[in-house]
Amino acid sequence: MKIVEQIKQPIAYEMDLFEQKFQLSMSSKVALLNRITHYIVNRKGKQMRPMFVFLVAKMVSNGEVSERTYRGASVIELIHTATLVHDDVVDDSNQRRGFFSVNALWKNKIAVLIGDFLLSKGLLLSIDNGDFDLLKIISIAVREMSEGELLQIEKARKLDITEAIYYEIIRQKTATLIAACCSLGAASVKPESNHVELMRKFGELIGMAFQIKDDLFDYGDTQIGKPTGIDIKEQKMTLPLIYVLNNVSKQDKKWLINSIKNHNKNTKRVKEVIAFVKVNGGLDYAIAKMKEFQEEAIQILNDYPESVYKNSLKLMVNYVIDRKK
Repeated sequence: MKIVEQIKQPIAYEMDLFEQKFQLSMSSKVALLNRITHYIVNRKGKQMRPMFVFLVAKMVSNGEVSERTYRGASVIELIHTATLVHDDVVDDSNQRRGFFSVNALWKNKIAVLIGDFLLSKGLLLSIDNGDFDLLKIISIAVREMSEGELLQIEKARKLDITEAIYYEIIRQKTATLIAACCSLGAASVKPESNHVELMRKFGELIGMAFQIKDDLFDYGDTQIGKPTGIDIKEQKMTLPLIYVLNNVSKQDKKWLINSIKNHNKNTKRVKEVIAFVKVNGGLDYAIAKMKEFQEEAIQILNDYPESVYKNSLKLMVNYVIDRKK
């Protein structure tokens, strides 16, 4: 059995029901909107985010879920999908998960409106049902994701990212959404309990490990959906590079910064940078840090009683850093 199927097993029923509720939450009276949302739903990914919501909810409540859990999972998926549609416009990307992106098929104006529509649907789903605590969790995540993206853009211009700033960027950009899924799962069944903050922290740690793993793919030799060296070409400062920049001679540092600033489109030079980072321990350092976040996340889970949901969450934590793409 594939690892994702294994993780999903204890919540298979909830995930099937969620699929139906999620499709309903997207419906509109406008035919064009329904056509586009149908296209999006049929090209969904592994649905890790709703899985986090259901697994956490069931772990902290001895296997119980509520209507709030389904709404929470739908809201997070609506808002996550909205951010992906907007990201493709911002990045001028024509593909998403191997298919044409919304902006490639229907142009930017419609893609931006679709993103806005999904965002408003998510907000109204919470407001109409009085789930204000869930809405707060999600709204904070959206604010932080925007701030993280902008902080990264600001720092890429100057190439002056420290390790601390890098962690702040990935915490906001990536970890905050997974943290929201986990705290939302807990809040949906045990509102105002200490589980909410504990699970937020758990999700944040997984998110940090997840993003470092993503950054490591840039230095790999396998085809993982994005060409290697793309972060360097886009002047994104990731952990392996930051570590090496801070631990080499002034001369080497100058060569590295010059390569990223002025020769980032030169394939040969990008390959030289990748090789240099590998030789100087950048990858080993990033892997060690990723494992630290992973172990901290597992530590939080260890305080919970044994259950199939806890086991699935442990599998999820390990999957995040063992995945091949």
